[in-house]
Order: sequence, then C-alpha cells, then structure tokens
Amino acid sequence: MSQSCALCGAKTETAAFVVAPKADEVQLCQTCLAGVTGKPEDAPHWQCLHEAIWSTEPPLQVLAFRVLNGLTSAPWARDILDIAYLEPEVKDWAEAGMADPDAPEHRDSNGVLLAAGDSVVLIKDLPVKGAGFTAKRGTPVRNISLVQDNAEHIEGRVESQRIVILTKFVKKT
Repeated sequence: MSQSCALCGAKTETAAFVVAPKADEVQLCQTCLAGVTGKPEDAPHWQCLHEAIWSTEPPLQVLAFRVLNGLTSAPWARDILDIAYLEPEVKDWAEAGMADPDAPEHRDSNGVLLAAGDSVVLIKDLPVKGAGFTAKRGTPVRNISLVQDNAEHIEGRVESQRIVILTKFVKKT
C-alpha cells in the first residue's frame, strides 16, 4: 500500500523509521530512508529539505537537520542550515542521533568544546585569502559548522563570505 513520505511527500511505498533516540516514528520513501540511515549525496531529491526543516513536526525537523548536516559539501544545504532555527530541545534531539564516536573534537583557543551552530569571536585579525579583506579581532561568527575531517577547522560567515577559520583563533561566546 502506498503512503506519502513524511519528509519529501512522494506517494510511494514507505517504511517506518524511528527517529532515535526518541521513539517517534515516521513513514519514509526508500530514497529518504537511504539518506537518513547512510551518507546522503547531493541530488535534486533533497530540495524537499527546504520545507521539511520548517515543519511544525519535530521528528521531521530532526531528520531534515541530520540530512542537511550530511550534505554540508552542498552550498545550498549550508545556506539552509545557516538560517534554520530549531527549538533547543529539538536541536539537542537532532544532534543526539548524529553523534559519531570517531568524529574529531573541535576546541577553541581556551580548550572549550565547540559544536555545530555555536557562536564564536575572533581573537586575532585574520587576512582572508582570496576574499581581499581582513577579518578583525572581535568579529562575531554565528552558527558555525564543523569541518568533519579536521579538528582544527571550522566554517562560518564573515562579511557575507563563508570562510574556514582555524579553531586556535576563536573563542566560544
């Protein structure tokens, strides 16, 4: 029997998926199920996340947040994450299901653990290569992204430019 996928809305065969660590269950099509359980690849199918991240249903927000974080190499996905807002308990739920024991720990200049979405302040003037400006000390960088394969790098927007910043030059706010 065909149902609508809770994430993308496709009317096709669906399977039940439990949004861990809670017991909430949603119906997902095979494409969405593969993206939620594995490493999603940038494809037109994921444009449904533009709407899903703003859903009034917390399980859909959680799944959209997780898939968007898996698509951070896609500029459109990073842009959605930059503007998305999740209630603190929903964001905690989303991040709890994403924990990777092999992921590097990102720490600021004081040794404080950084997480995706945190706000930091630059502690040194930094020349931005290729952009032609210097990011000044004291500049706030909100809603940072973590570079998954390098514990010394984070990404954030400074003067409307998305740049990579070394963690030793930031302080968590």
